[in-house]
Amino acid sequence: MKYKVAVLEDNELIRNMIKINLEQGNYQVQCFTNGESLLEHTQQELFDLFILDILLPGISGMKVLDELRKSSIHEHTPILMLTVQRQIQDKISALNTGADDYLVKPFNMEELLARVNALIRRSQGKRSIPSSQLLIINGHKINLSTRECESNKGTVVLSEKEINLLAYFSLHPGETLRRADILEDVWGMDVSPTPRTIDNFILKFRKLFETNPEQPQHFISVRNEGYRFEKE
Repeated sequence: MKYKVAVLEDNELIRNMIKINLEQGNYQVQCFTNGESLLEHTQQELFDLFILDILLPGISGMKVLDELRKSSIHEHTPILMLTVQRQIQDKISALNTGADDYLVKPFNMEELLARVNALIRRSQGKRSIPSSQLLIINGHKINLSTRECESNKGTVVLSEKEINLLAYFSLHPGETLRRADILEDVWGMDVSPTPRTIDNFILKFRKLFETNPEQPQHFISVRNEGYRFEKE
């Protein structure tokens, strides 16, 4: 299993060096050059760790750090800050805003990897599952293991069948899934499921996950066929 790391760095050389070294350390890496694109991406995808440069075009790494800590999705995800600034006050400010560690450029790539490994170990001791077993839908974080669904409105516990159906949709994003196939793959030999059974689940999912259930953007009906799940 590979942990996912998001790297926010506008310097192409440094960004590529970080990516290569982390991938050699068995991490899955996704790179961003500005804070706006990273924050937009985190609304629909989970990461196990962030590496954020502070000095960036557009919004700063400190602003990105602050926004991530306000998010119910990534408020506890470990964050390592990168900067050329050496003033002690900058380090204190980053740590007080929610950073877990701080590295000053230029830095040794082996040290970066060691710090990333340490942060991942500590975070996984607190969190029961990695991001590969979590699902994000419109700002809701679904734990496929505990069946808990978290959002800014609180936490609800989903049924086993609801989790199975969500997991099934997540494996087929953008595909039109026929009701008969869904019944066979998710319900299997369960007693007396009908196409209407799926419709009822979809209605509940829309109420729970859609911004406007009357105009769904994630659980979409396909006339005379079935449903299509759109992650974003």
